[in-house]
Amino acid sequence: MSEATELAERAGGADPRDGLRAVAALRRLLEQLEAVQVRSARNQGWSWQEVAAELGVSRQAVHKKHGRR
Repeated sequence: MSEATELAERAGGADPRDGLRAVAALRRLLEQLEAVQVRSARNQGWSWQEVAAELGVSRQAVHKKHGRR
C-alpha cells in the first residue's frame, strides 16, 4: 500500500486525532508533489501561466510560491 493511500484511509477513520495527523501529512506530501511537477513543467519550458492554468490558480500565485526554487 502506498503512503498516500494509507494516509487517506487514516484521514477517513473514526479517531479525529489520527485523522487530523493524516490530513497534515497528506498536505505535506501534496506540497512536495506540486513542487516536483512545477519544477518538471518549468524545466520543459512551460510558462508560469500554463502551470497556473493547470493548477487552477493565478500566474502570480504560482510564481510567488515556486518562483524562487
